[in-house]
Parts: sequence; structure tokens; C-alpha cells
Amino acid sequence: MRFRLRFPASAIEKWAEGFSDASDSVIEKRIAPAARRQGYLTREQFLAIAEWKTVRSRPRCEKNDAGFVKEVTRAALGSKDERFKIQALRLLEGVEWPTASVILHFCDRGRYPILDVRALWSAGLDASPCYGFKFWMEYTDFMRALAAGAGVSMRTLDKALWQYSKVKQGS
Repeated sequence: MRFRLRFPASAIEKWAEGFSDASDSVIEKRIAPAARRQGYLTREQFLAIAEWKTVRSRPRCEKNDAGFVKEVTRAALGSKDERFKIQALRLLEGVEWPTASVILHFCDRGRYPILDVRALWSAGLDASPCYGFKFWMEYTDFMRALAAGAGVSMRTLDKALWQYSKVKQGS
């Protein structure tokens, strides 16, 4: 197995408590629940989530029109096929594996981790991998098992991984 948590699973909640991001609350409390109710993202919701992940992608993400965002996200969030979900989201301009993972993490009813260099480092990877479906699915399976074993939500686990890396690796 290529993944190995760098800290004890019993400390996940402790590390997650140190995570603080005001924009995270807007995504979690307003945008994600609305997207789950609707079954898709509006263009504005999509842009907010994409910007939360990385401000650099905004100009490219803005090239997507509202109808395309709605149709792509409706198809992805409505599918039961793991590969289709992540690959469909990558049809959107400016969306690669990390941003697609954020959309699934917050908006899909399944349990999906966020692909992020900080989280990956906390999961035992020293270098950024080459993203692909096989890698993403292995990481997703590892994170699902870890969250279930620790009795925490995927959101709590993600916050812990990010915070641990921030503290141990610095800004």
C-alpha cells in the first residue's frame, strides 16, 4: 500500500480542530447542501468551489457557461459510476483532478477525499503523484477505510490531513 497516515488515527479529530477557513463554512453550509438538493451546481456555485480550491483556475473556470456547468455536474453527481463522476467533471474548463475531487467531496452524497498536496503528504506521499483514475480510486478507498475505521467524516479527515501538513511542513 502506498499510503500511510503520518500520525495516529486516534489524533484525527485533534488535528481537524486546528483547521480554520471561513470560506470553508460557506461551501459546507450553503453551497454543498444546495447542490445536493438541486442535483447539480449552478455556474456561481461551481465558480465559488473552484476558487476555494485554487484562485489560479478562476479565469479558465469562467469560460464555462451556466448550461454546461449544470449538465456536467448533474451527470456527474447523478451517476453511480466512480470513474464517470470524476472524469465527467474534468470536462469543465479549468477542472483537473484536484478541483473535481473538491466538487465530489462537498457536493456528492458519497464519501470522497480532496486531492491536495498537503493531504497527500499527510497520507505518506513525499512527492506529488501523476494523477489518474487508478491513483484517485486507490486514494479514495484508503481514505474511506481510514475515516470509517476512525469513526470520522471525510470532511473531518480532510481537515486533519491539511492541518497536520501545515503544522509539520509549514506554510
